[in-house]
Amino acid sequence: MRNLKLLPALIGATVVIAVILYVAFYFIFLDLFVDLWWYQSLKLEAYFWLRLLYKFFLSGGVTLAFFAIFFFHFWIASRYLGINPADELLSNIDKRRRFQRFADTFMNGSAAVYTPISLILAIFIAIPFYNQWESTLLYFFGSDSGVTETVYGKDVSFYMLSYPTYMLIQQEMLTTASLIFCMVGILYWLEHIFIPDENSEFPLGAKIHLTVLIGFVVAFVVWGFMLDRFTLLYTKTHEPIFYGPGFVELRYHLPLIWLEIVTFVATAITAGLFIFSEKHRVKTPFLISLALFLCVAGLPKIQFIPDLIQKYIVNPNPVKTNKSLMQHNIDATLAAYDLKNIKTVDMTINLDATNDIESWSTQKHFDNLPVWDREFIIDNYKQLQEIRPYYKFLSVDEDRYFVLDHTRQVNLAAREINISKLPPEAQNWENTHLRYTHGYGAAATPAAQDADKQLIWYLRDLNMYSDVGFSVKHPDIYYGQEQFHFAIVPNKLNIMGIAGTDPELAEPYHGEGGIPIPSLFRKALFAFYFKDEKIFFSTGITNQSKLKMRRNITERINRLTPFLHLDKDPYLVIDKDRFYWIQDAYTLSNKYPVSKPADDDFLEGHQDFNYIRNSVKVVVDAFDGDVDFYISDPSDAIIQAYSNAYPGVFKNLEEMPAELKKHLRYPRDLYYLQMKVYAKYHQKSPELFYEQAETWQFANVRGEQVLPYYQTMDFGNCNDAEEFVMINPMTPFNRGNLSMIGVAGTLDQTNCGGTYKPGITVYKFGKDVQVNGPAQVEALIHQNPLISEQFTLWDQSGSRIEMGRMIILPMGNNVLYVQPVYIVSTKNKIPQLIRVIVSVGNEVVMDKTLWSAFNRLKQIYIKNAAEGNGTITSKPALERIKN
Repeated sequence: MRNLKLLPALIGATVVIAVILYVAFYFIFLDLFVDLWWYQSLKLEAYFWLRLLYKFFLSGGVTLAFFAIFFFHFWIASRYLGINPADELLSNIDKRRRFQRFADTFMNGSAAVYTPISLILAIFIAIPFYNQWESTLLYFFGSDSGVTETVYGKDVSFYMLSYPTYMLIQQEMLTTASLIFCMVGILYWLEHIFIPDENSEFPLGAKIHLTVLIGFVVAFVVWGFMLDRFTLLYTKTHEPIFYGPGFVELRYHLPLIWLEIVTFVATAITAGLFIFSEKHRVKTPFLISLALFLCVAGLPKIQFIPDLIQKYIVNPNPVKTNKSLMQHNIDATLAAYDLKNIKTVDMTINLDATNDIESWSTQKHFDNLPVWDREFIIDNYKQLQEIRPYYKFLSVDEDRYFVLDHTRQVNLAAREINISKLPPEAQNWENTHLRYTHGYGAAATPAAQDADKQLIWYLRDLNMYSDVGFSVKHPDIYYGQEQFHFAIVPNKLNIMGIAGTDPELAEPYHGEGGIPIPSLFRKALFAFYFKDEKIFFSTGITNQSKLKMRRNITERINRLTPFLHLDKDPYLVIDKDRFYWIQDAYTLSNKYPVSKPADDDFLEGHQDFNYIRNSVKVVVDAFDGDVDFYISDPSDAIIQAYSNAYPGVFKNLEEMPAELKKHLRYPRDLYYLQMKVYAKYHQKSPELFYEQAETWQFANVRGEQVLPYYQTMDFGNCNDAEEFVMINPMTPFNRGNLSMIGVAGTLDQTNCGGTYKPGITVYKFGKDVQVNGPAQVEALIHQNPLISEQFTLWDQSGSRIEMGRMIILPMGNNVLYVQPVYIVSTKNKIPQLIRVIVSVGNEVVMDKTLWSAFNRLKQIYIKNAAEGNGTITSKPALERIKN
């Protein structure tokens, strides 16, 4: 009978234990095991344990520290300092024993109360540290950047690495000190009230304890005021004129902060003297200090005074009063967005284009003009090279390769696996995870091609045919931009249906990537992890099989380094052994002093930042899945802090294989952001900056911005070396003519070697000569009667004309414009390059090839010169161009 009564309790205890074990297994140990195996497969096991150590050491250490603080103060308050019996009590044995019994009960019993309270309070206080443990690493492992901001004279790394942690610590320590003071004060009061025969006065130990606690509260409040000074560096009050503190902030608000500190300390001291002084208590000093502090603390909330300063001092003299502060903003913003070392070339436009046309008349220049936009050619890739319903091209990348005697710009795309277009009955578990496990090969075409001809391919088809020397030993693509499912290879399946057409797909996987599955235990754990029992019961999986997971390269990198922010455009690189993906990664901060915040969501999701560096190049092996991180900007204090925290994870760029290093490029998204900032901040003097008379904007055509694009060209910087650069034309604000052409590249123009050295050159045009912008050139195109007539003829009968991206290049003392024209069928959506248009000055020529169009442009200049209508005035120049 007694056992039956215990049965419900046993059942309940068993259920509770089972639930705890299930939760611990499913949400802790299972994820831990799988993550550990995954990191081991990437040879990053030490990094895995180090991240766990930091996370739990910081989180657990902070919790333990706060628990110790709370416990210590409660313990000494209840056990030693709060009891003060009267003198007559000690002379009476009975009263002393009764008092001692009560005191012992209170002191020993209170521990059962304040211990859990201390733990709960410690966890509550430490929660912000749990969420920000990784940024706290920057505080411990960061170092000075060597760059000093000019307002307070501190190193900028203080703001990016230490300041956020200081703010967090100050807030939590102030909360802790305030809680302890209040709760200990209540504890002393309870002891004083409920313990019999206590003296009317608080014991000396209690007074000293409370005084110390008040001192901590005062110290943390003062620290908060000190940190408040730095918030002035991030004020938006003066936007859109400039960002950061102005005359009002530094001449009014900053002195008020110092007055708040002085009056608050005076109030605390006088209050302490009044409360704890047994004789000569005087309220007057305390009341005066308190009144002064309240007045000073209330002044920032009264907008009337700063408005008067702004109205009668600043507004009549905006540049004079804020000149140095605008300069702070200009210098800080240029430094934060890495725009301090831009090379500026004042480009003089020569209306006589003869010499420039002659010098450009070499076939080599036309081999790299990218008349095929990746936005258009993707449709050709999809229609002509996907070949099977389970392959897909997601995007086309641009790069350069040494092909046919010199460096040429190419478009290329990876042929990735995607079974969504297979019949529904074929989209089953076995096909998804064991058969259709990877993409295969890539397609590549030259960016410059002749119009009205068949598309030329450098790499094509599933047999990886190439007549220009492209060859890849392992063309399998297990990792890419597609949202891949997990795959298990090699396996026992005989994939005859695929092998009949794609022989390479039938070969077993012989790479090193993936998590081994050598036992039933691992099969069972993976089945639990993926909630997929078929993994355990499948007979196609062998002891040699490996599980490939997190195969999307963005997800893969984010999982490894969540503190890096990734560019939206990873790109494929063809190597003789296999394919690689290169991903640009950034470090961001929103605490760079006086730098204007970015107003663009140029990365995935919203990012609040005012500092950016392309500090890391990430290389992902498309075959094995290995991930390597290379530091591309050692001057970045943030990545150096992470490198110190995680030794061995980040490599020097010099360690990157030479074949991959050749394909590093200036990131498109970064350049767009930089030019958007530079459009305003190239006006480096406060007077010009305030006037905003020379503010630029991205060139517009057909209602859309002309975004930066890649171009391979010899700009005469390094012994005829061809550079792979980004081009960005900009116009004056609300105008169509061209103001500048920005060129961003990675060639070391000083040493002309293979060193990766990103830099920007801006070709600025003078204001005395009008230079056509893309919209104006397009207007010239449509005004040409022959071109307009031809467009009308093509733009009918089931086809339409599409204008591609206009190529704009500095050409000597002139500007060259190249406009590709495509004809697109409304049925099969395969664009065809039908013509190219070339323009210099106000002359426009359309032809089938760039070479012939350029030669016709020569003839127009010759004719104009002969008739006296052109701009060629030099007879020697005329003779040269005729020849």
